[in-house]
Amino acid sequence: MMKKIIGVAVAITVAVASVIDGYIVFFKGNQRHSQTNSNSNQSSASTESSSNTSSNQTTSGQYKDGTFTSKTVTTPHGTMQVSVVISNGKITNIKILKYPDEESKSERINSQSLPTYQSEAIKAQSANIQQVSGATETYTGFTSSLQDALNKAV
Repeated sequence: MMKKIIGVAVAITVAVASVIDGYIVFFKGNQRHSQTNSNSNQSSASTESSSNTSSNQTTSGQYKDGTFTSKTVTTPHGTMQVSVVISNGKITNIKILKYPDEESKSERINSQSLPTYQSEAIKAQSANIQQVSGATETYTGFTSSLQDALNKAV
């Protein structure tokens, strides 16, 4: 009986530690990562603003305003393509135009990971985001496609 109680106590302790560790790595790590990106993006934007006086360039962000569509990116399970909406020099929306959905496993993974990737990219204002566990190919396709669209917006 005592072994069961100790086993349950250890299991609960491990579970709590895992949750805390996951929170620190995913949420706190993203905040530091986003702040670093934000600081570097601000200095990039100010450098671009001072050296490029294009009428399409905005001073409040690092991208030109408009909607920019990426090339189609091929993944092992299908193609990925996104469109990014830039307003006032910032990413305001990311639309998924094509994604692998022919296999039920791909559709399940993409339905869970793509909304996360979209919101994280908008928060980060770049394609430099964290990967969702189990969605490596979706991550690679999404970030490659998003980066292509953002390159067109510079």
